[in-house]
Amino acid sequence: MYPVDLPAVEDTDLTSVSELYLSSLESGTHNEEWFELSHTSKVAITANNVRLLQLFDDHQSDCTLLALHPPNDPTQVLALYLQDQWWSVDDALRTCCKDRNGLISVQSLMERVIVFLLSQVLERSPQEKTLFSLHPRTESCKLLWRDSQAVGFYTIKHKGSLCDGWSSRCYLLPTLDTLLVRRGWRRRGLGLLMLEDFCSSFSTEEILGVSAPLSPSMVAVCRSFLQQHEEHLESLYEVEAPGGWTQRRNIWLSIQLGRYTSCIKEESGPASGDTQRNNDSSLKSSDCRPDPESCSDVDAPLVTGSSAQQLELCAQRRAGRSPSSCVSGTGCCPAAHAEDLDSGPPCRPPQSLNTQQALKPKPSVSAEPGEVEEEQRNAKRVRRT
Repeated sequence: MYPVDLPAVEDTDLTSVSELYLSSLESGTHNEEWFELSHTSKVAITANNVRLLQLFDDHQSDCTLLALHPPNDPTQVLALYLQDQWWSVDDALRTCCKDRNGLISVQSLMERVIVFLLSQVLERSPQEKTLFSLHPRTESCKLLWRDSQAVGFYTIKHKGSLCDGWSSRCYLLPTLDTLLVRRGWRRRGLGLLMLEDFCSSFSTEEILGVSAPLSPSMVAVCRSFLQQHEEHLESLYEVEAPGGWTQRRNIWLSIQLGRYTSCIKEESGPASGDTQRNNDSSLKSSDCRPDPESCSDVDAPLVTGSSAQQLELCAQRRAGRSPSSCVSGTGCCPAAHAEDLDSGPPCRPPQSLNTQQALKPKPSVSAEPGEVEEEQRNAKRVRRT
């Protein structure tokens, strides 16, 4: 059996056991132990190559996990101390339960440990410390199981859930926040499978969101999904929290207008895969953003007011921030509070253009009848001469 198959434990028990084991190592009362990496190599378990990892990003009591790392590289994780014994990272992601297959909602603490390993440890690239910021312990999440191992996950920000831990701003629509498929399982349609599952889980919602900015691989997944599911062409949006209309951009329209051209080129490279990052400002440099030079946003309401106000709005868009975002770094509009949900979903501004109208070619302007007759007379004179 593997850690996820063993009896459930509470976060307080996991933390206390980890701290107790670390204290015994530091005091020297613990017998010398070795962890076998393979048949030919092993690592000594000492206080110098063991550290505590924080599992969640919230303001409640800390939940920590004990990890073993090489003596010369504290950022690499070799094993985890779970259920009173050491487990390799690969074994911690496995299960012997045949019922764990496909997408399953995360419920137990061990399943959240698996999400932590996938997002913070296993898929880390050499250029970055982590792929994602830490998830809250109450984050709505689904794990994807294949061949008795966890191969991916995605997280959801539900409509009405808080944008952050220090304000009352809430999401105005269901939003797919993060998505990851392990490198060895990419190019198999699993990212598309998770996006389909997300949309089908909220089939009664008129508008669904994907957290901005979209990664190159997520642009490719969205494009494939929308090509196969035309009923979602006008309902899937790239959004910034909390998801007001000025913080939404129709994904299919952005693809048609070439706003993700750089993303598509990057996705065509050999190292691309299925990954959608959450709103960690330190990770946005490699993600895709629409062209900031474009001030004509067909998904935003038409601007009314003086020319100076319009120029100021255009300058704000050139700077890469929403004009309604008043809290730096959060993308949340102070006007979007929890009570906004009581009045029902926000109405789309009547001045905005929908996808079909924006993509429809403009009709050519026909000439006046008098001008046509004059042109015909001139043509006759030319033929007579």
